Amino acid sequence: MSVIWLSFVLLQSALSQAWKSSLLLYNGSGKSCPFPPPVYIGNRGTVTEAAGFNADEDAQRLRAAMKGAGTDEAAIIDILAHRTIAQRQRIKEAYKQTVGKDLADDLSSELSGNFEKVVLGLLMLVPVYDAYELRNAIKGAGTEEACLIDILASRTNAEIRTINAFYKKEYEKDLEDAVCGDTSGMFQRVLVSLLTDIYEAGEARWGTDEVKFLTVLCVRNQNHLQRVFKEYQKISGRDIEESIKREMSGCLEDVFLAIVKCMKNKPAFFAERLYKSMKGLGTTDSVLIRIMVSRAEIDMLDIKAEFLKMYGKTLYSFIKGDTSGDYRKILLELCGGEQ
Repeated sequence: MSVIWLSFVLLQSALSQAWKSSLLLYNGSGKSCPFPPPVYIGNRGTVTEAAGFNADEDAQRLRAAMKGAGTDEAAIIDILAHRTIAQRQRIKEAYKQTVGKDLADDLSSELSGNFEKVVLGLLMLVPVYDAYELRNAIKGAGTEEACLIDILASRTNAEIRTINAFYKKEYEKDLEDAVCGDTSGMFQRVLVSLLTDIYEAGEARWGTDEVKFLTVLCVRNQNHLQRVFKEYQKISGRDIEESIKREMSGCLEDVFLAIVKCMKNKPAFFAERLYKSMKGLGTTDSVLIRIMVSRAEIDMLDIKAEFLKMYGKTLYSFIKGDTSGDYRKILLELCGGEQ
């Protein structure tokens, strides 16, 4: 009997105990939700709707910023870093109507490097950006496993379904097929399970000890899984994260830990990813950009709070000390200030 199988048995026992406990907490009112409130609330972004918003005026300001010799990067930052995704879509439409060109194309011709990547990311809808990032992680030589893990382990089932749909529309290929064509082994199976909701497929589809372990984790019900994790610790005497670190390695360990961490506290997961992207020599810009762009309107305030609590320094100060130029300026605006 494998060590992973033993952990699965313990996890199944914890699942059973958590379910029994939830029944005891049920108050008979006919309302569901016998579990405690989730850690992750959402709607805690640093980017909010701009007051007095006028899409036509913003489109003209952006045109002026790119017209003639040189580019007014400050104007681009001032507009795009302080508009919501919905407002940016209206700016894109207004730009197309008044200028007759695609805003993303014009910006791409004027900008470069990491600053360009941030700006173009801000112009995309969230699922389009996620699909774009996944595509870039898969295409070409090598695979950016961290991107696959960050996105697929942290998004909800509904978000994954939307990403799948946009990926199919944009790239004329199923995301599952793309992932399967670029990954292998158990890591591939975990990613596919995150894409297809393996919990519903059940053990008959896969039938290995690791995936039996995953069938519990892929419930994706945060409240329920937090209770399962507590019961697991009572039964096994160790935290589920510790068990994963003891029994797995490499990308498989990374993806299982990401699933658990996102269920426990998603802002803390992203705070850790941001910290690791900047600590030491060099910066993993792909991770830094992806999180700052994708979470700025969702839970950046919570990520900042977790970062300060976990590392004793502000996210703002880390970004300021690890980046430069217009790239730094736009990231700091998305960060929303020192506090």
